[in-house]
Amino acid sequence: MQVTANWLRTSGVTSSLSRLIGGTADLKHYTPAFAEWGSGSPVVLATGLAGGIELVAPLARRLALRHHVIAVESRGERDSFALRQRFSINDLAGDLAEFVDWRGLECPALMGVSFGGVVGLAAVARNPGRFSSLSLQGVGGRYEFGLIQRIASLVLSSYPLPEDCPFLNQFFSVLFGGRPTQEQLRHAVSCCWQTDQCVIMHRMRLLKRLDIGRLLPDVTVPTLVVSGGRDAVVSAANAKLLQDRLIDCHQTVIPRAGHLAPLSHTAATADAVAGFLAAITD
Repeated sequence: MQVTANWLRTSGVTSSLSRLIGGTADLKHYTPAFAEWGSGSPVVLATGLAGGIELVAPLARRLALRHHVIAVESRGERDSFALRQRFSINDLAGDLAEFVDWRGLECPALMGVSFGGVVGLAAVARNPGRFSSLSLQGVGGRYEFGLIQRIASLVLSSYPLPEDCPFLNQFFSVLFGGRPTQEQLRHAVSCCWQTDQCVIMHRMRLLKRLDIGRLLPDVTVPTLVVSGGRDAVVSAANAKLLQDRLIDCHQTVIPRAGHLAPLSHTAATADAVAGFLAAITD
């Protein structure tokens, strides 16, 4: 199930998605939307579990103060019929590498948010020499099966709730790591419900099936792990597990941020990535 134009109108939530799309890429297995901001050294931004380009747009704009940011969506984001073909995280990683070639980018930096970060890990592991570095936000060393993760999976994949629902407000407060502003809540809700729920469910299944640990020995580029001190989806122990198993790992913890740090702590997240990229290129 996907949000409709009527729902957007009646809920009072507006979408600026049409203003964000820079174009579409003609890849072998799908035609992803992408958007670009800024100038400078390129950073490819892989979007998350839900919300597509619009959800990461605030982060992209901030990072674009220093870099040329190109956000690209995964299969199914705008066409749930893509699920008729069987594919895995490794296939999505291949899509990222193909997009880099299609766009004519030479060894760009790669950043992945949440689900996009896991795809980013696979893309770097399976395509040595294709990316110069990797930045991850909201990613751990394994898939967690706790209560919060189960609730997140159930809500995002099954229930398109109205914006003023008290349960929805509490749920997103957990994802934000605290009470979000009304603007942050409206943005998160409108973006997440634009991703078809069958696509979200399919992506959750891909995460459950993947052994992240098997990828890590092949991730040899400098890697930044950005964690939220209040992330209830990726625990501190899980984030540390990832950090400890990466060959060249740098880390930043944003103490008051949750899983949706790119929305609640946009500047801190983007500046951590920009600082990391500056440090490894000096």
